[in-house]
Amino acid sequence: MTQSQSPPNNMLAEDLSNVDFSGAECSEIRAALLGWYRVYRRELPWRGIQDPYLIWVSEIMLQQTQVATVLEYYLRWVERFPTVESLAGATLDEVLELWAGLGYYRRARFLHESSQDVVARMGGRLPRSAAQLRKLKGIGPYTAGAIASIAFGQLEPVVDGNVERVLARLRAVRGDAKSGALQKLWWRLAARLLDPEFPGDFNQAMMELGATVCTPQNPNCPECPLRRVCHAYQRGAAADYPAPAKRAAQRPVRVRSLVITRDVPGEDVAQAHREFLLIRRPLDGIWGGLWEFATVEVSARAADSKVFEDLRAYVDNRFALKIPSAAQVQRIGGFVHHFSHIKMSIEADFWHAGSPVSETPKGGGEAGAPAHRWVRASALDAVAMSAAMRKILALYRAIA
Repeated sequence: MTQSQSPPNNMLAEDLSNVDFSGAECSEIRAALLGWYRVYRRELPWRGIQDPYLIWVSEIMLQQTQVATVLEYYLRWVERFPTVESLAGATLDEVLELWAGLGYYRRARFLHESSQDVVARMGGRLPRSAAQLRKLKGIGPYTAGAIASIAFGQLEPVVDGNVERVLARLRAVRGDAKSGALQKLWWRLAARLLDPEFPGDFNQAMMELGATVCTPQNPNCPECPLRRVCHAYQRGAAADYPAPAKRAAQRPVRVRSLVITRDVPGEDVAQAHREFLLIRRPLDGIWGGLWEFATVEVSARAADSKVFEDLRAYVDNRFALKIPSAAQVQRIGGFVHHFSHIKMSIEADFWHAGSPVSETPKGGGEAGAPAHRWVRASALDAVAMSAAMRKILALYRAIA
């Protein structure tokens, strides 16, 4: 479709095969977008580098996370793990401690596992092709295309939320942008537009345009280098494309957490210290691999007495620690913690177990018992914990 043709009405699924760019439009978009990008792109620490490992790290961190949030984490990461070998040689705790607060912790675990795979099987060199990159854990079509094009100059398109929005507006396509039919369309159009000479820069330019100009609300159309070929702009309705995403309702979850401390005597009073019981969460699921206070999920309507008994049974069965009575437990606060799919109500208590207490799970550490450790108060800030557990720690410190 050329610029002289009027843009079609809202595209339906059966019309998608007709959505395309003419050869002239492709040339115009490439020239305009690359020219704009080279003048107006943001200066970011992962741009202009050739190290595939560092590009990989940046792309993993940027998944579902805004640039402003990633910046500080990326710089700390590069200082601590400057090479794929340094990451592969780190422990999971070291990796999670550096990632703590960035969220979506599975990304960090997969990055760590894949770095070990790259060192052990590939001599420390990432594959050049998107197909081979996708064989590494945690690398999907988008990340593979980004690494292959940016680090190796491969002709691989990328499609993320920013690219979807730019394409939807350029061709005035409505509908659920995440639907199977539209996902196929975005990848086809992205491949069609991809600049064969500068694929990495072009992919970054498309994402940069969506992040800084073609934004979800209040797009800055007058400053857009592609407005001449944008059908949504021609209609004066850029913000109407694509259709708003349907948000799934958050599932309510109620949990009860217990901060457990003990006193450890020293040779003199000055050497005595307080320690906190921490349990490692399973690798799969929310906060996978992070450390937390004793936590149980409870019924939304359960009475406090029933919740206390569940918590006491958990602590006794797993750690051979016996809470004498509910009167020994102090409430320290509560709050609501939000995930994309969960609304978690967290109630937090505190119990001082005294000194000395058992360090061995009941039964000598039966199969399936969670890993646990006692951590000095002075070392808590360096432990890989979720933001929710940090809030509980802050509640404890406020009453301690």
